[in-house]
Amino acid sequence: MSALTRPRDGRLIGGVCAGLAKRYGMKARTMRLIFLLSCLLPGPQFLIYLALWVLIPNEKSGVGAANTAW
Repeated sequence: MSALTRPRDGRLIGGVCAGLAKRYGMKARTMRLIFLLSCLLPGPQFLIYLALWVLIPNEKSGVGAANTAW
């Protein structure tokens, strides 16, 4: 499994579902569908999404990281 990061490519809103899908070897579309279906149930799903958006770091860019490290 890869590290939990929010990818720079393939995001729709914050990249949380895409990052979770990549981490657990799923398709991003499947993870988004699971999230949307979970929103039909009572609970703090939206707040958890916002918290993960803040807590999960962005994926480091290979090109940008090389250019800024001088």
